[in-house]
Amino acid sequence: MSDSDTITIRPAGRDDVPVVLEFIRDLARYERLEHEVSATEAQLRAALFGERRYAEVVFACRGAEPVGFALYFHNFSTFKGRPGIYLEDLFVRPEARGRGIGKQLLAYLAHTAVERGCARLEWAVLDWNEPSIGFYRSLGAVPMNEWTVFRLTGEALTLLAGAAAPQR
Repeated sequence: MSDSDTITIRPAGRDDVPVVLEFIRDLARYERLEHEVSATEAQLRAALFGERRYAEVVFACRGAEPVGFALYFHNFSTFKGRPGIYLEDLFVRPEARGRGIGKQLLAYLAHTAVERGCARLEWAVLDWNEPSIGFYRSLGAVPMNEWTVFRLTGEALTLLAGAAAPQR
């Protein structure tokens, strides 16, 4: 393996925000959800590097070039009484797949979780994404089939938030 084939994992910096957004758009295209991307560089800069950091990003780089990324944040297990890491997005560019880069990113996150005293590392995968499901199972990950994800957005979120406004 030459130096140009060596993969390193590094945290994203403030100057990497355009690359983060590029990865988000690439992932959205792959998931057939590009129409849902409304994130801007300014929003990501504030969320990743602002006064309150809501998420973290790491890149898998071949040489100096990012070829994969993972965006994650802490959640909390009330049953375990400990934090966890939730992997929101993981994406490896198509031309870099098949080289173990996704596994390296997940291993980095697993190491981070253990180092930070987290009880778990978890994520969601689209049910049609059989290659990823097979890959995750090969690592020992198990699906949480008894759970259904719910989401409030847009008008429904605003409407429910309005119900709490007088109590604040």
